[in-house]
Amino acid sequence: MGEKQVFQPLTKEDKVTVVLYRIGIVLSTLIIALMALLVMIAAPASVMVDALVYSLYVSVGMSVFFIHLYVGKIKVFLKNLYYLSLACLAVLIFIGKGSLVGAFGAVPHSPLLLLPLSGCLGFVTAKEAFCFQLYEGYILAMLMPLYLILVSTGMFAGMAASIGLVLIAAMLIFFALRKVPMPIAYDIGDKSAYQ
Repeated sequence: MGEKQVFQPLTKEDKVTVVLYRIGIVLSTLIIALMALLVMIAAPASVMVDALVYSLYVSVGMSVFFIHLYVGKIKVFLKNLYYLSLACLAVLIFIGKGSLVGAFGAVPHSPLLLLPLSGCLGFVTAKEAFCFQLYEGYILAMLMPLYLILVSTGMFAGMAASIGLVLIAAMLIFFALRKVPMPIAYDIGDKSAYQ
């Protein structure tokens, strides 16, 4: 559980890593919100979509590599899941011959290759739900992979897919607005408990 007290003085490294972790959350939220907005108002250019997806990989990576977890094995698992997401990105680039949008257009089930990345972001939101009662984090952790599965199978298409993305973006915004203002010490907790 997250601790809402200060156990030890925060080092400069503590402060920097928490800020980078939270920047990753904010950027991921803004990127997904921008994707949702673009999908609702117009068909975005493939170059723009590619840039947003690459940016999402970077922002989620920031949260993955700077998250503070007590259990070392879980952090290793999370990092390995992120590495798997990078391998899936490489497959998407190969399928699309350099274009992620091309991959999504060429192979209907290609959004499934985004599941590991979704799992990383979902892990972050679920961790915050567990630690700080940000319960929308649990919903996001389940909703994001489910959304990708429904899009990949064709059960969500057109307006339904757009509305689903808007819903995810709205929940991420709510989540980020509740998480980011928390005192930095909350994310550090008791360092003696780290493995």
